[in-house]
Amino acid sequence: MTQSRPVVLLVEDEPDVAESYTLWLTDVYDIHRAETGEAALAKLDELAVDVVLLDRILPGMSGDEVLDEIRARDYRCQVAMVSAVQPGSDVVEMGFDGYVTKPPSRAELRETVDRLLDRSTLDEELQEYYSLVARRSALESELSRTERADSDAYQTLVDRIETHRASLDASIPDLTSDTDFVGAVREIDERSATDGERDGDSREPDTE
Repeated sequence: MTQSRPVVLLVEDEPDVAESYTLWLTDVYDIHRAETGEAALAKLDELAVDVVLLDRILPGMSGDEVLDEIRARDYRCQVAMVSAVQPGSDVVEMGFDGYVTKPPSRAELRETVDRLLDRSTLDEELQEYYSLVARRSALESELSRTERADSDAYQTLVDRIETHRASLDASIPDLTSDTDFVGAVREIDERSATDGERDGDSREPDTE
């Protein structure tokens, strides 16, 4: 029997944008669409969704409210915010698994979905670690080093990541032998640090 394709739910109220995302992803994933938060939650009740690509600005319920409901209802899906809203200190307490700033490229969107699908197979503790690091990366894309040092929210997030990392280290008897875990954590830490260096003090001001 042929295995079903991963299910991706696009929550986007701009039809042209949703159509572009669909064209980029439909050859690999089973795509479903919703234009409002309420419709998205109804789809999640009906379908076994693997990844949600969620705009933050929606008619009626905001994307942030939809995300809160997804977590409160314990839907077993990964969620990436895909939004023109620049991440601020509010993202520290948001439970997303990835953050993509509009307009994304085709490659960026597909890589995001692939990465979240890979993470969906991990245990809950490691998934939470990745979620925290995703929030840190979102902030680092917007804040310079000086701004990070002055941000209590950012420092709190860094402390939470370090605490979570220590817990993960302690939960594995022989961490050096778990090459998959070590490689995955090192990769995301290094990528986040690189992004922070690239987007920090050398960041050009927005021209739009």
